[in-house]
Amino acid sequence: MAEQEVTIYLLRHGRQNSRLCNVDVELSPEGLEQATLLGERLAACGIGIVYSSALLRAVETARIANRYWNVEHVVEPDLREIDFGRMEGLSDEEIGLAFGEFKRELNKMEKDLPYPGGECAADVIKRVMPVLLRIAQGSNRKAAVVTHGGVIRSVAAHILGMEPGKYRLLGSSLENCGITELKADPKTGRFTLERFNDYAHLERNPKLLRRGWKE
Repeated sequence: MAEQEVTIYLLRHGRQNSRLCNVDVELSPEGLEQATLLGERLAACGIGIVYSSALLRAVETARIANRYWNVEHVVEPDLREIDFGRMEGLSDEEIGLAFGEFKRELNKMEKDLPYPGGECAADVIKRVMPVLLRIAQGSNRKAAVVTHGGVIRSVAAHILGMEPGKYRLLGSSLENCGITELKADPKTGRFTLERFNDYAHLERNPKLLRRGWKE
């Protein structure tokens, strides 16, 4: 596999400029800084192309990081975040009040429950894995993919052979601009997980970590 393998860096977008559920907004000042540090961290890795979802926070993260890579940027809508359905646009408090029972069932991780009016992890895997396979079968040996926390955890769970409903065991919340690295064999379609949620480039500045995200 060594001669054929392709490296795909799954990158969570920078911190968005809103705490509401999956709203399509630009990056916050901290998100801009995170994206810059991400680009710098991967500058020497030989990335040949960068993909992103069409959501503003992912597009902007890719553009800023790509200042260090200077490669083609392709927007791929199927890399979007999991569809949270009727929860989208709500605050955590509003979600807790309106969907408390659903959240309790979700936290049991006994089934791959779709969000009310939205997607489940299996839906994400079904639309994202073909994209990753196309990337692996492309002409670039190293590709960056700026996407979302629900996507990264669902994909990682799938690669590890976990039940889709248990994807939330993989990190309570991924760090913004964290790095998850995959290796892929384009002939067999086999993916391996090489590292997960690596955020060493953020650790010198605690305000850039999830625990530093204050109201």
